[in-house]
Amino acid sequence: MRSSGPSGLRIKSPDILVAESGADLEGNGLKRSMGLFQLVCFGVGAIVGTGIFVGLSDTVAEAGPAVIVSFVLAAITCVFTAFSFAELGGAIPVSGSSYSYAYATLGERTAFLVGWCLLLEYGISVSAVAVGWGQYVNELLGSLIGWELPAALSNPPGDGGIVNIPAVIVMLLAALLLVRGIRESARATAAMAVLKIGILAVFCVIAFSAFRDGNLSPFAPESVAGITSGASLAFFSYIGFDAITTAGEEVKNPRRNIPLAIMICIGVVTVLYSLVAVAAIGALSSDQVADQPAALSLIVNRVTGSALGGGVIAFGAVVAIASVVLAVMYGQTRILMSMSRDGLIPRVFERISPRTSTPVANTWIVAVVFAVPAAVVPLDVVMNLTTIGTLAVMAVVNVSVMVLRRTRPALPRRFRVPLYPLSPVLGIAFCVYLIYGTGLETWLQFAAFLVVGALVYTLYGRRHSRLGAQPAETVGDGDESVDQPSGVAPVPAQL
Repeated sequence: MRSSGPSGLRIKSPDILVAESGADLEGNGLKRSMGLFQLVCFGVGAIVGTGIFVGLSDTVAEAGPAVIVSFVLAAITCVFTAFSFAELGGAIPVSGSSYSYAYATLGERTAFLVGWCLLLEYGISVSAVAVGWGQYVNELLGSLIGWELPAALSNPPGDGGIVNIPAVIVMLLAALLLVRGIRESARATAAMAVLKIGILAVFCVIAFSAFRDGNLSPFAPESVAGITSGASLAFFSYIGFDAITTAGEEVKNPRRNIPLAIMICIGVVTVLYSLVAVAAIGALSSDQVADQPAALSLIVNRVTGSALGGGVIAFGAVVAIASVVLAVMYGQTRILMSMSRDGLIPRVFERISPRTSTPVANTWIVAVVFAVPAAVVPLDVVMNLTTIGTLAVMAVVNVSVMVLRRTRPALPRRFRVPLYPLSPVLGIAFCVYLIYGTGLETWLQFAAFLVVGALVYTLYGRRHSRLGAQPAETVGDGDESVDQPSGVAPVPAQL
C-alpha cells in the first residue's frame, strides 16, 4: 500500500517488495543457491572476524576483566534485535534487509536514511575489518618466515603507517570472488566459517589450560562506565548477523531459512565469544591484553612458550577476517541493489550480469570506494562510527516490527517475535544504551553523517524515486489493497 501525503512518507507494501524482487519465485535475476547450512555459515562468516580477533584488546582496555559482562550486554542487544530481524526476514524475504523493512513501515525518507546508515554498517565496517587483516598477516608472516611487512605499508596513518596495503588486497580479492557467482562465494564462506570456529575452539582449549582466578580481580576497574564503553566496543564483534537477511533473493525457502539461520548464528556466536573472552582474561591479565595487536596470538604464544601456536591463531584470523570482508561486502552490494531498484540511487547498482547472475559493476564500485578508508583510516575511528550507525538501524528494525504488526496483522509470518511487544521495546532500549556509550564525539560525527544523507535524499532520491513516479493502481480483495506497479507480476493470494 502506498500512502498519500509528503513524498518522504511514501510507504511500499510488503506485497510489492516481494513481487518486485521475485522473492517467492526465483529472484530478480539472481539464483537461489544457498541452503540453511550455507546461510548459517554465511552469517557466521559475516560476524566472526576483526571484532574478536583484533577488537578484543580494545574492549579489555575499557572494561578490564568485566569484558565478559560487556560481551554479554552486546549479545543481549543483538538477541532482542535478532528476533525482530527474524520476523521481518521471514515476512519480507528481499535483499534490502532493514532498508526494505523501513520502506514497508516508516516511509521512503526513513528508508533512505536507514540505507544511508547501512553504508556505515556494511561499507565502513568492511573497511574496519580489512584494517585488522594487516595485523594478523604480519603475525602470520613472522611465524612462518620470520619477516613482516613494513609498518608503513601494513598500518594506516595514526597507527604508525602510511597506507594499509593488505587491507586493499583483501577487499579486491573478495570482490573478485563475489563477481564470479553466489555459489562459489557461499562455498568459500562456509569453508572459512568452519575453519575459524575450529581455531577459536583450539584457542579456548589452550587458554583455559593456563586459567588463573587472580586475573579476574579487580573485576571492573572502571566500574559501570567501563562496562558500558566496553559493551559499545564489543557490539562491533556482533555486527553482521543481519547480513543473512540481505540474501533473501538467493536463499532456498527464504521464509523458513532466514529466521532459522539468524537465531542459530546468534546462539553459536554468543557462546563462542563468551568462552573466548573468559579464556583470554583467565590466561593473561587484562593489563597485558589491553591494546595489544593480534591479542589472541599473543596469549597463545605466552601460554605455550612457542610462536607456533600463535601462528596457527594468526592463520585462523587471516581466514576469519577475509570471510567477514567477503560476507559483509556481499550484504552491501545487495542493499545498494535494492535502493537502486527503487530509484533512490543510480541504476548502475541494480544491473545484474546475465553470465554470472551477480551485480558486477556494483561489487567493483563498493570494493574500490571502501578500499580507500581501509587503506588510510585508523581502526578505532571506523569502529565507533560503524557501531553507532548499526545501533541506529537496529532500533529502527525493532520499531518496524511493531508498526507492521499494527498495519499488516494478517501478513504471513513464519517466525514471530517472542514476548511481543516487550522484546522489541527492550531491543530499542539496549540500542539506545549502547549508543550512549559511544561518546559525544561519535554522536556529533553521526549527526553530521545523517545531515549529509538527508541532503542526498532531497537532491537525488526524492526526485528519482520510482514509487513516486508510478500512478497508484489498487489491486486485491476485501479490505486489503496494495499498489501494483506496472511491469510486476500479480502478487499471489497466499504468500
